[in-house]
Amino acid sequence: MTPVETHRPSPLGLGTEGLVFGCDYNPEQWSKDVWREDVRLMREAGVNLVAVNIFGWSHIEPRQGDFRFDDLDEIVGLLHENGIGVNLGTGTSSPPPWLTTLHPEILPQVGDGTTRWPGGRQAWCPSSPVFRDYAMALVRETAARYGSHPAVKLWHVSNELGCHNALCYCDVSATAFRVWLQRRYENIEALNDAWGTAFWSQHYAEWAEILPPRDTLSFINPSQQLDFFRFSSDELLAYYTAEAEIIRSTSDIPVTTNFMVTAHIKTQDYWRWAPEMDVVANDHYLDHRLSVPHRELSFSADATRGLAGGKPWLLMEHSTSAVNWQPRNHAKAPGEMMRNSLTHVARGADGVCFFQWRASVKGTEKFHSALLPHSGTDTRVWREVVELGSLMDRLGELAGSVVHSDIALVFSWEAWWATDQEAHPSSELHYLEQVHQTYEALLAIGATVDIVAPGADLSGYRLVVVPCLYLVSDADAQVITDFVAGGGHAVISFFSGIVDEHDTVRSGSYPGAFRSVAGISAEEFYPVDGDESIALSDGGSAGLWTELLHLEGATTTSFYLDGPLMGVPAVTRHGFGQGVARYLATRLDAGSLAEELRHAASEAGATTLTPVAEGIEIVRRSGPQHDYVFVINHTNEPVAHAITGYDLVTEADLAVDGVVAAGGVQIVRQSRETS
Repeated sequence: MTPVETHRPSPLGLGTEGLVFGCDYNPEQWSKDVWREDVRLMREAGVNLVAVNIFGWSHIEPRQGDFRFDDLDEIVGLLHENGIGVNLGTGTSSPPPWLTTLHPEILPQVGDGTTRWPGGRQAWCPSSPVFRDYAMALVRETAARYGSHPAVKLWHVSNELGCHNALCYCDVSATAFRVWLQRRYENIEALNDAWGTAFWSQHYAEWAEILPPRDTLSFINPSQQLDFFRFSSDELLAYYTAEAEIIRSTSDIPVTTNFMVTAHIKTQDYWRWAPEMDVVANDHYLDHRLSVPHRELSFSADATRGLAGGKPWLLMEHSTSAVNWQPRNHAKAPGEMMRNSLTHVARGADGVCFFQWRASVKGTEKFHSALLPHSGTDTRVWREVVELGSLMDRLGELAGSVVHSDIALVFSWEAWWATDQEAHPSSELHYLEQVHQTYEALLAIGATVDIVAPGADLSGYRLVVVPCLYLVSDADAQVITDFVAGGGHAVISFFSGIVDEHDTVRSGSYPGAFRSVAGISAEEFYPVDGDESIALSDGGSAGLWTELLHLEGATTTSFYLDGPLMGVPAVTRHGFGQGVARYLATRLDAGSLAEELRHAASEAGATTLTPVAEGIEIVRRSGPQHDYVFVINHTNEPVAHAITGYDLVTEADLAVDGVVAAGGVQIVRQSRETS
């Protein structure tokens, strides 16, 4: 088998070949005598794309209207001379002190009405026309100067929009919120109906009476909160498009910004954002507050691929080792950085980049890891960086290959917002936890999963999994019903279909929008303590949530042996049209959930890769001539498997059964005829 193939042109549109290996660089933090050494080491590491000017505003415009591009010119030129592409930031992510001093009205306010001051980052209100005027002036100057520069491969608008300032409750935001509401509802009575303002004497007579959902003495109107989340996401998206329009008026270079598809950021509905991106890019950092951080990493990567419509995407930021913002910042174990990076590549990324190049010695992020650590090049981190850079170069033949799946998981930011609000049957039920548990069960059966939006085209799938979709519109729910009627299979879990897009309960019985397709009805919820275990008739166990279920055409596959609903169906199966819908009325234990999904996938004829062992992920990317099977070992022991081909990591043939090292990764090239 041929050891090396030629690099394929990158489908990211960056004018490069092969895969991207990059980083953030903040030259303004260093003296110029460091710059050339940094660029030399970047070349040694194999870096081919560097993000600069992400936080450059106060350096480029130290006083109002006084633009100084000399230093940025120099670093862009230096990178270009060394064959390194530039991911050029617009510099607008944080205003300089002169701007907040001159215009303190741009500062954001939180729900209790207090102001958040400069000294950190993103100290600006997304609705502020004053901030936008100054920011757009900077963008025009920057785009005019670098719009056709040969070094620039990608435009980077702002940075992690909404990471800190997504929700602003100031009077400027209140005015913008009212304008957004008038466009959405057109007349005040339509809003009153949607928000249920007959409750608690909240009826509005004039638009001017409406405020953002600021802190109250009691629970806040949930529909008002839901619309405020929508407004806030749209407001930041409008800010992005304003910058992008200026850039596109003077430059043909692709434009993007870095998403944050992670467990701890939920304020942006990226299904609405993704179509505005020339390249879908994501930032991801392991969250060690989760029980199994690497599974959330895999979910994030699959979700980002979904946002990219199945096309290759870019990991804009992750870390070589520890971050600085968690309660306990764990350093990565030997090989973990390589494994994390290649998990993103396995799931569709055509490039991996890091924050940042050189570890800072001052400021909040001085203990955040970097490609070049404080301890320099005689370190494990540096050696692993060079090893990864060399491998990313060898993996150039993967560029443009894609991940195929016939199993979809429906994920909704709007459902996340609505599910996690106050005054629900159980405060222990959290949307993302249920999504992650379902996703992990799919991984356990060897499934590769596409993450899709509610209402997405399901025609290419055999099985669709719908975890805890509390909020869903009639139209989006009908897509799932039609999918099953046409021969598809669906697994729908508890607390789904309950409310429409206004957070209005569907009267009749639960699960509302999915009652007919599931062939059941539920008259009441019976949540249980989070640590309480309920025995099931099939030998499994359940907890957290139960529903008083009645069969309306479905059959029982498992029922409760104890708990508040002893003898009541817990899991059902319903033939509907030409397809099948299964309903999970409770949170199954991990093994039972995996087994239920295994049955559903098998009955649907969906493709799964035979699991090798617990802690082993297997993912396949497909190119024009070859498949590439990633075998990712998250355990501390070597694991044998039966996958054969040419391993691009070790550059060796696996003619017989292989072994993946403890904590290691194999990328096995297989010809299409034998894969």
